[in-house]
Amino acid sequence: MSEGEANERTGRRALPIIVIVLATIIGIVSVFALWGKRQVLETDTWRDTSEELIQDADIQAALNTFIVAAIFDNVDVESELADRLRPQLAPLAGPIAGALRSGADNVVEKALEEPKVQELFIDASAGAQSKLIALIDDKGEFVSTTGGVVTLDLTSVLESVTAQLGLPDVAARLPAEASSIEVMKSSELDAAQKGLDLLQKIGYVLTALTLLLYAAAILLAGDRRRQTLRAVGFSFILVGVVVLFARGVGGNLVVGSLSEAASSDAAVSSVFNIGTSLVLETGQSIVLYGIVIVLAAWLAGPTRWATSIRHWLTPYLRQPRYAYGGLAVLLLLLFWWDPVIATHRVVPSLLLIAFAVLGTEMLRRQVIREFPDHVTTGSPAGVAHGIAERMREARERRVATAGAPAAAAGGDPRVGEIERLAGLRDSGALTDEEFAAEKARILGSA
Repeated sequence: MSEGEANERTGRRALPIIVIVLATIIGIVSVFALWGKRQVLETDTWRDTSEELIQDADIQAALNTFIVAAIFDNVDVESELADRLRPQLAPLAGPIAGALRSGADNVVEKALEEPKVQELFIDASAGAQSKLIALIDDKGEFVSTTGGVVTLDLTSVLESVTAQLGLPDVAARLPAEASSIEVMKSSELDAAQKGLDLLQKIGYVLTALTLLLYAAAILLAGDRRRQTLRAVGFSFILVGVVVLFARGVGGNLVVGSLSEAASSDAAVSSVFNIGTSLVLETGQSIVLYGIVIVLAAWLAGPTRWATSIRHWLTPYLRQPRYAYGGLAVLLLLLFWWDPVIATHRVVPSLLLIAFAVLGTEMLRRQVIREFPDHVTTGSPAGVAHGIAERMREARERRVATAGAPAAAAGGDPRVGEIERLAGLRDSGALTDEEFAAEKARILGSA
């Protein structure tokens, strides 16, 4: 091989690896882009996340503190009670206000566990999301109607809680900053709009591009497709590990920067963990996909264990009803178990099924080429093979029986032996060369 040919061959081998490296980088970015698009811009996902948030004990505790402070720090509860009591009972307003303040935590805690109050929180959260979407659609109109600030307005939640405290009209008179939580400041408006607009455009594009690059790498690999498939599997594992690591580091940074007191660490951590649960599930699923791909590449390889497994599977893979019936059972178990994120949505589910069918068919074709004579008892090929074997054995017995009388009658025993060998050759048990060698041996031994 000339030096030019060697360099060309090296280049052809390096190109798929370069494509896989590029796919790995884009894949990591695509996970976070897709998470942002689904988490921020899809209403159903946002509401599901909000439901998880309000049901978390640490977040309920933080909201409890916020609501109680909003009421008793901004309202003269004693005066409110004095106005509601008869004049002769007005002196009791102070003690009642003190008792109400001491029991407020328990009242609010029970209120936040009620489904109707939790639904009010979810609706309020959906309102905050609508502001984010408005931010993307029309920055000018958004600023004019909201002052450029995205808030989580908890007025409805406060109204329900104050009604249970016996102060039904208080929530409406609370200042805006006391009844809402600021999600985004006006100074962050421009960056947020650009970021959300970018997520809206590239969320799915990057994911599709990543998969296309992996497919291109395998197609470019030529006779090294199995090794390239294995490299794709390792790339998947690397993407998943990097995503999980980044989420862990990001959680520590977020908790440290947003938590104003140690007592709020738990709530901030819960918000982060729930808000990025999609990242966690995606990273874990990608690692699992990578492991499956690596195992598939190993199963198609030349090792003794892999060859033995393929040989054992051949009788079943040769028959489509067994191969695809078994695959259907495995897919049903997978969707029932639901360990990967692809089973949560229609399009990823269809892609998962398509890749599973493609992999099964490729394995079927490989074992049929590799073990062409390995047939299954009970299958049409197996029945035909069995009949042929029985016919060959019967013919051998007839040849052997026909040669015996000749030997017993005093004839040349070599003739019977040669006729027996001829029968074995005709049945395919001996090749022409083997027949000639055995015939020469018999005649030479006379």
